[in-house]
Amino acid sequence: MLLRHLRYLLAVADHGGFTRAAEALHVSQPTLSQQIRQLEEALGVSLFDRTSRTVKPTDAGQAYIECARRVLVELEAGKRALHDVKDLSRGSLRLAMTPTFMAYLVGPLVRDYVARFPNIHLEIFELSMDDIESGLAEDSLDIAIAFDQVRNADIESIPAFTETLGLMVGRAHPLYESEGALTNEAVAQLEFALLTADFVTRTRIDEYFAQGQITPKVAIEVNSVNTLLEVIRHTAMATILPEPIATSDRALRRIPLAGEAPRRGAALLRRKNNYHSAASLAFVQLVLGADIS
Repeated sequence: MLLRHLRYLLAVADHGGFTRAAEALHVSQPTLSQQIRQLEEALGVSLFDRTSRTVKPTDAGQAYIECARRVLVELEAGKRALHDVKDLSRGSLRLAMTPTFMAYLVGPLVRDYVARFPNIHLEIFELSMDDIESGLAEDSLDIAIAFDQVRNADIESIPAFTETLGLMVGRAHPLYESEGALTNEAVAQLEFALLTADFVTRTRIDEYFAQGQITPKVAIEVNSVNTLLEVIRHTAMATILPEPIATSDRALRRIPLAGEAPRRGAALLRRKNNYHSAASLAFVQLVLGADIS
């Protein structure tokens, strides 16, 4: 059995058939079919049900496919370990953050990391929580900064800091110069532009409203943090986002709340039982030890 057989196996499973898999692999369909037959003969089982229009894994095939994925992930991790340089004179780091962290955290972190390790090649991705978990599990990411509510048991969550969400407005809002703290009743009178419900941040905001018995007036919902910031800068609406986002450079001002502001845990996420490069370990140390500003 060769690694080629495993890659061909996963291609057929992922593409749902031999024709599309052969095209993706740049091999002929007969060649691909022959390789899968060889693998099945070596294992003594049928890996795919070929009786329907769509090629589907058998029960035995599905179990073997899951093992094959883990094998290839581990082999890729091993390849990176061979090329890792402990003194950080070269290397790479694949980093992801959720959108709200990206809005205020990526700049200071990259500034400090690059200053310390200028020869490390960075790849930075803005991803949803689901995509981050998938990327870490599939070993297409090294590390991420996201929320501490991890669902995938294969991912390690290292507590990093507590993030406080704040109510903020732009210069067009009548509260822009206000100094007083807003009561729950006052918050309920505001018009809001908020992130859409598929953001984890919105879930925490909705929990805050429910705990304060606030029925918010949500006039606009946006599926992009940058777009939401533009809306707030140019309208008389309020929003709730991580406090550090509200800066004079962004023409946003945080308005204090009379009650307790919503908080949530931020964590460094990485795949358990995986090889962690020197570049990745250095990033962890930077985040855990730095006062990011």
